[in-house]
Amino acid sequence: MTPTSPLVLVTGITGFIGSHCAAALLQRGYRVRGSLRSASRAESIRQAIGRQVSQGIEGLEFAEADLTRDAGWTEAAAGCTYVLHVASPVPTYVPKDPMEIIRPAVEGTRRVLRAAARSGVKRTVLTSSTAAVVYGDHRPKAEPYTESDWTKPEGPRTNPYIRSKLRAERAAWDFMDRDDSGMELSAVNPGLVLGPVLEKDYGSSGEVVYKILKGDFPGLPRLGFPLTDVRDVAQLHVLAMERPEAAGERFICGNAFWHLSQIADTLRAHFPDYAGKIPKRELPSWLVRLFALRDPETRSVLVDLNRSYEVSQQKAKDRLGFAPRSNEEAVISMARSMIELGIV
Repeated sequence: MTPTSPLVLVTGITGFIGSHCAAALLQRGYRVRGSLRSASRAESIRQAIGRQVSQGIEGLEFAEADLTRDAGWTEAAAGCTYVLHVASPVPTYVPKDPMEIIRPAVEGTRRVLRAAARSGVKRTVLTSSTAAVVYGDHRPKAEPYTESDWTKPEGPRTNPYIRSKLRAERAAWDFMDRDDSGMELSAVNPGLVLGPVLEKDYGSSGEVVYKILKGDFPGLPRLGFPLTDVRDVAQLHVLAMERPEAAGERFICGNAFWHLSQIADTLRAHFPDYAGKIPKRELPSWLVRLFALRDPETRSVLVDLNRSYEVSQQKAKDRLGFAPRSNEEAVISMARSMIELGIV
């Protein structure tokens, strides 16, 4: 790494995906500027990322900026060759006002893109989600979802978070249709992101593994998601940033669909000391719906109850040489890191 190495702005660097993206970039010799809402988090995230980067983190710096305000974004993007826009609100409940989630996701995306375009950024990579791809159908899709599919916002089985990811990605592509700065855009659409956590503040992605290991579930709801390892999500962001053929494209990042029961079986097999707490029985869906009446976290996942589908990440494999880890590795590495950090 040198003072002339390309500088990359990573928004939301304190988050699970953002911190891994920063580590991957530093490891490849880029300089990284991470945006955070409060400078008070800078030192803890510096230490967490530093433990992952063998050659040191001299190229890591920070800038204060918030998705809900204009202030700070011009300064954050100044001098950057690339932007990875990872930051987005990820609630663990369904808010009474959907705009509580949707507004910062959409307006924040526009703020970041405006600042990037004004600063002469070559390419921005947007962290979207399979939430912008797979929801709103009236009946299950027989074949895997691909990048040509889009969530139908007015269809069944959507919630404010799903609509926030859809509207934010749509806003990004709409911005590009009008932008004449020459900046390029790519999007990465991950499924449920597991893999090693870097610090005790692990965010919402790890709640499934955490709750299963802790025995917080009396039984397992019939829920599931396409899984992906956070290290692979970071790898695909870097590929989407570097490879010329990624410009103007979206890339799904998701392995096979796994039910919670498959995650629990994997944890039970590899962490026998926790096996006694890990539930084996499946909860009837009527009981899950009843419990959701008084539990906001449960209510937020009702859209996925009794649903099973597949996504295809073949496009990323074929065009970018993407080589993801297995679901087993994503689950095991997340659990192991939580145990090592004393989270469970």
